[in-house]
Amino acid sequence: MSSERVYNWLPAVYRERDTELGEPLRALLDVIGEQLDALEEDIARLYEDWFIETAEDWAVPYIGDLVGYRTPRPLGETASDRSAEALRRNQVLFPRAAVANTIRSRRRKGTLALLEELAHDLGGWPARAVEAYALLVATQSLQHLRADRGRTVDMRDGDALARLGGPFEQLAHSLELPRPVSARRRARFAIPDVALWAWRLRPYSLTRSPAYAVDRARNHYTFSILGNDAPLFTRPDPEPAATHVADELNVPAPVTRRGLETRLLDYYGEQGTFSLWRDTLDEPIHVAEIVAADLSEWAYRPRREQVAVDPVLGRIAFSPRNAPDQGVWVTWHYGFPDDLGGGEYPRALRAPDPRPLYRVGPGEPHERVMDAIAQWQQDLDNADDEDERGRLSDAVVEIADSGAYQEVMDITLRRGQRLELRAADGARPVIRLLDWYSNRPDQMRVRGLPEPDGGEPCPYPAARLILDGLLITGRSVELIGELGQVTIRHCTLVPGWAIDSHCHPRNEEEPSLELDDTTACVEIERSILGSIRVNTSEVTTDPVRIWLSDSILDATRPDLDALGGPDGAHAHAVARIVRTTVLGEIHTHAIELAEDAILRDVVRCARRQIGCVRFCYVAPGSRTPRRYRCQPDLVGAADAARVAPRFESVRYGTPAYARLSLGCADEIRRGAHDESEMGAYHGLFEPQRTDNVRAALSEFVPAGMEAGLFFAT
Repeated sequence: MSSERVYNWLPAVYRERDTELGEPLRALLDVIGEQLDALEEDIARLYEDWFIETAEDWAVPYIGDLVGYRTPRPLGETASDRSAEALRRNQVLFPRAAVANTIRSRRRKGTLALLEELAHDLGGWPARAVEAYALLVATQSLQHLRADRGRTVDMRDGDALARLGGPFEQLAHSLELPRPVSARRRARFAIPDVALWAWRLRPYSLTRSPAYAVDRARNHYTFSILGNDAPLFTRPDPEPAATHVADELNVPAPVTRRGLETRLLDYYGEQGTFSLWRDTLDEPIHVAEIVAADLSEWAYRPRREQVAVDPVLGRIAFSPRNAPDQGVWVTWHYGFPDDLGGGEYPRALRAPDPRPLYRVGPGEPHERVMDAIAQWQQDLDNADDEDERGRLSDAVVEIADSGAYQEVMDITLRRGQRLELRAADGARPVIRLLDWYSNRPDQMRVRGLPEPDGGEPCPYPAARLILDGLLITGRSVELIGELGQVTIRHCTLVPGWAIDSHCHPRNEEEPSLELDDTTACVEIERSILGSIRVNTSEVTTDPVRIWLSDSILDATRPDLDALGGPDGAHAHAVARIVRTTVLGEIHTHAIELAEDAILRDVVRCARRQIGCVRFCYVAPGSRTPRRYRCQPDLVGAADAARVAPRFESVRYGTPAYARLSLGCADEIRRGAHDESEMGAYHGLFEPQRTDNVRAALSEFVPAGMEAGLFFAT
């Protein structure tokens, strides 16, 4: 458009003469017009960068500097880093919402609701602010009685006793001398104290997912399809106004039995925290049938038409009078630190067009996954010409719901084929690999066919596979034969194949991913896996490549191999481990790169001349390539025990799985190359978020008071 506009500015005589000469002047103005377009676009972009709502990410720190927003810690050498990871970190250090509200926040300084808003803008955490003086024992005047303050403990008030020690407690406390900002022992009950409670765990939904039948004869079920006890988390309701102080329904807190009993109508329903269906998905169970109960020993027995729900353990018990005959489905919310493993959270999905799309699920063309794959292979065989066959060779099989699929998974791919087996956006399907055959293993097998012997070389590349958004339990995934790139992203391959009610693995020594005589290059992103076993020939094949990023590799026990070969041998593989937590030993041919990772147990590399390990925790006694700023090398043997990683839980199925505890050493919590934490949750940048919130508390706390940050989850 610019070239035409500039050309029309010329007098007509020059345009006529240019036409007679073959339009060389128009060609020159086309080049000039492209530069004018770029210049006008850049000017328009700069105008948008004047405003915090439309500015690009790089401009947010400059706007923050204009309004006086300051980071609590200097950025150091990483300030000039322009990588994608550095841009995500800068979004945490300079939150757009906090910069936009800087001036408005100063005008509201000293209000409790502002402290909660700052925790949300700066830390991304829902929060509740509590003033301590309202909970202190006090001698009251008979002329100004305040019945809600300074009360003695009422042992009959079970609701108040259940909230004791948390952010919603109501009982009076005696005075405590330690300050809420103390580095050693913090307290929160003094006249000038304010406690800001933050919830770090996020609520994740599972929509109309099958429940697990623990005991069909006694009608016992669990919300989790794996059969483990999983607490229910509140689906937060938006706060009605900026001046509102958060309560239990506004934060993603675990649901208590007492809370469910007193506020059942708030928690139950398709738009609430959980819903139940029996026999059919047409209508959910009526709220009048739901009762809160303690099912820790399955001792409670529902009466008549009751359905007992234990939100603390995630258990369901039906009365024999209304026992389900055709199944139970649940919609519920569980807690987890980040978008990791299979889940209904948003994922970046590549559009299927012009690739063929085969949908699986209720009401879809295919009811089973293997039916869709068989249809794809049939369409390939029936293709009329080479162009049609080339278009069909890259296919997507998409599972539309969060249901469970129990079937034999045996996939064969030829050269040139590319299969993407994925969950639809907003779904988390479960593939259960059961014990189907008595005379052979029942893994999920993906086999790549080699080139035919004696014929012309095949011009197509090796077959490729993508697994996206799935939870696979019951057996392992086995890769065999000639395969190219195999990508596993946003998936969970349950460590130990399955877990019991207490989240202990049922098959500790069994791998979740097996590579048997394959040429596959395995790329694992934002996934949870059990151990990886590589069984390939070291004589006839090159080492396979295994790349892990932002994932958890769990061998279920410290003395088992998270990555290794059969019978304790080294895996014939070259590994690349970035921002990953590895629980278990590593025995491999070589490590190309390990960065910002936690290698909790012993690592042994057969070839140490190549590769680098940087900004990682490496267990003492490991044999690795050269290291750069790793722990415990920097602190020495005397402090090696102090800097060892501490986790809140190392059992898959628990809400705080593989998350570093608050008592973990700062050398680990801030030991990555950009001063974030090592391991799978590096991308949360929790140390930076914590610094942001604590710095804001010191600035915006009410006059004469001190505020401390406490984590409820």
